Amino acid sequence: MALGWIGLGHMGVPMALRLRRAGHPVNVYNRTVEKTESLVKEGAVALESPRAVVEQSDIIFLMLADGPAITAVFEQENGLLASKLSGKTLVNLSTISPEQSVSFAERIEQAGATYLEAPVSGSVGVAEAGQLVLLLGGDEQAIAACRPYFEILGKESIHFGAHGTGSSAKLAINLLLALVGEGVAETLLLGERAGLDKEKLIQLIGASGMNTPLFQGKQTMYRDEQFPPAFPLRLMAKDLGLITEEAKRLTLDLPLAATAQTQYQHALESGHGDEDMAAVYLSLKQR
Repeated sequence: MALGWIGLGHMGVPMALRLRRAGHPVNVYNRTVEKTESLVKEGAVALESPRAVVEQSDIIFLMLADGPAITAVFEQENGLLASKLSGKTLVNLSTISPEQSVSFAERIEQAGATYLEAPVSGSVGVAEAGQLVLLLGGDEQAIAACRPYFEILGKESIHFGAHGTGSSAKLAINLLLALVGEGVAETLLLGERAGLDKEKLIQLIGASGMNTPLFQGKQTMYRDEQFPPAFPLRLMAKDLGLITEEAKRLTLDLPLAATAQTQYQHALESGHGDEDMAAVYLSLKQR
């Protein structure tokens, strides 16, 4: 079974590498060709277009930044929709709105292929370790066929239901992620402004009931005020936009989500977009 992979950003590279290192043939495409080099060194085959990936693969994984990027891969010259999709399976790992996912599913399945959504919870280090949580939406039999690959990519796969439900789950968990990040930032800043030693504040959080694997993974960032991107802040700002749009669609009042969107958007506009999402702390401190 030949696998295809389209999108080699922060998350795409370690995930595709895990499939290749597990012995699976992997065909890769990325708009920036240089990003395919680490995969090629491991025996993957770099192809010149999404269409070529589809033609030479049975299951094609997409890991792209947003809905417009997926649309471009679908519709560009030699894109997905220019290929013969009949009998193929497309697994969309990207974070998009539920409505977008349903729309993409309709287009893919009209072309005779199977569409699954499988956005992931976790950042780069988690992806490298194969400890992601995959949030699945789509046909149960198709998911069963792909489960061996999901088990390479993550520690757990949760099937929420039909198309759109996996994307809804991803927005829900990323809302909690954003709020925890904002909460840690404000906690540290409150303590520091009161004259408390930051190292002892970090020690306090780690010893408390509010300690989390997320905090443990990012505490060095807070300590050093250096934020290499495990999950870029610009993507969190994008996801919060999707979350607030979805809340409006569901006529749901989420005041913390609205506040978080404002704070992360301000951090984005302040030049922290390519740093880790935890850099919302720096943005608040600089203000």
